[in-house]
Amino acid sequence: MPFTSVADVSERLAAVGYLPSDAIATTVFLASELGKPLLIEGPAGVGKTALAQAVADATGSPLVRLQCYEGVDEARALYEWNHAKQLLRITASKDGDWDETRADIFSEEFLLARPLLTAIRNEEPTVLLIDETDKADIEIEGLLLEVLGDFQITIPELGTVRALHRPFVVLTSNASRELSEALRRRCIFLHVDYPDSDLEERIVQAKVPGLEHSLTQSIVRVINALRGFPLRKAPSVSETIDWAHTLLALGAVELDDDTMRDSLGVILKHRSDHEKAQKLLDMESALAR
Repeated sequence: MPFTSVADVSERLAAVGYLPSDAIATTVFLASELGKPLLIEGPAGVGKTALAQAVADATGSPLVRLQCYEGVDEARALYEWNHAKQLLRITASKDGDWDETRADIFSEEFLLARPLLTAIRNEEPTVLLIDETDKADIEIEGLLLEVLGDFQITIPELGTVRALHRPFVVLTSNASRELSEALRRRCIFLHVDYPDSDLEERIVQAKVPGLEHSLTQSIVRVINALRGFPLRKAPSVSETIDWAHTLLALGAVELDDDTMRDSLGVILKHRSDHEKAQKLLDMESALAR
C-alpha cells in the first residue's frame, strides 16, 4: 500500500522499527508520491540501507538489492545468458536446424535475471536498493541513467521489458566519490547524518527495550562525545545499538570507566581511536573528581 502522507510514512516506518526524522519522512513521501529515485548520502552506519528495508517492510513490498562494488558490470546488474546451458542445448541439437536452435537458446529459459531486470519485471510493487553506488565504476552510471529514466530494459534477443509497476528506488552513497550530475538530477536527494541525542536515545530504547533509561542516556552521551574527536571511524548508530546490546548482556547498570574500557572494541575498531577514547575517559574522570 503506498504512503498517503508524511505522517503516514512516520507511523508505518516506526511500526517496523525505523524511527525517521521529519526530514527523512518528508523525503520518503515525496519520492513515493513523485515516483522518483531517492539518493541517500551520509556516513556509514547511519541507517541508509536500513531505510530501504524499512520502506519495503512498511509497504509489504519485496526488496531487490544490487550491491555495488568496483568492477560490477551489466551482466551482474541487468542480466546475462546461461552460457553453460546454452552450450548443452547446442550440443544436444547439433544435427538439428540452427535457426530453431538459435531461437531456443535466446529464450526466457536461458536468461539469468539480475537485480535491475528482476525489479523491472516484478508483477508487484517493489523496492529496488542500489547500495553503495559510489563504489561502482563511473561507467555503471550510464546504465543506471537508462534504467531509472524510463524504467525499461532492452534485451536485443527478446525486446524491451517495461515495468508494470515503477519500483521505489533507493540509491545509497558514502560519498567516497562524487556521483554524476546527470544521476543526481533524476533523484530526490537526502543527506542522513548522525541523529540528535533525543532521537538516538529513542532508537536505542526501541532496539534494546530492556536497557535502563539512565544507561541509554550515558551511552548516547559518550557516543556523541567520541564523534567530536578526529577518529578514523566515528561510531555509527548501528554501533551505538551494538554497544547497548553488549552492556545489557554484561548486566551493566551504569557506564563506569572499567566497563567502558572493556567494551570499547564494540564501537571503535582502530587502535588510534582507542587511544583517543582513553583521553575522553581521563577527562571525564578528572571532571568527576
